[in-house]
Amino acid sequence: MTPRLILVAALCALSVAPAALAADPTIKIVHPWSRPTPPSAPTAVGYLTIVNSGAQPDRLIDVSSPAAEKVELHAMSMTGGVMRMRPVEGGLPIPPGASVSLDPDGNHLMFIGLKHPFAAGERIPVTLNFEHGGPTRTALSVEAPAGAMPAMPGMNMH
Repeated sequence: MTPRLILVAALCALSVAPAALAADPTIKIVHPWSRPTPPSAPTAVGYLTIVNSGAQPDRLIDVSSPAAEKVELHAMSMTGGVMRMRPVEGGLPIPPGASVSLDPDGNHLMFIGLKHPFAAGERIPVTLNFEHGGPTRTALSVEAPAGAMPAMPGMNMH
């Protein structure tokens, strides 16, 4: 192999290495979904399960989507019969060999400043950024829950 060919091969390898490092095959996203929103809703929620099949812990540190001005990770809790929602500070730990669910009864994604309403059947692109695994792209399926009543105009989802 000539020195020039070795240099070209090395440059090609370096140009693809960052992309390969950004996707961690041990992190999987399962059933990403959201609910339809009323036409004027300023917010929406997103749910999914994160599976870490690796031997090392990771942490969901940031979420973004072109469908909203910002996306925050929120925790929901009940205290004295009062529901409270607040941003999760410092990210969400994903233990090794475990799965963490973002669901209607707990942690969830909060889409703030929607650029358009979420319609049933639509897919909402989302990028989840992990501390060690890097960015993972997925899309939330907008699904109306079985037997759900249609959203009322002016209803705020947060």
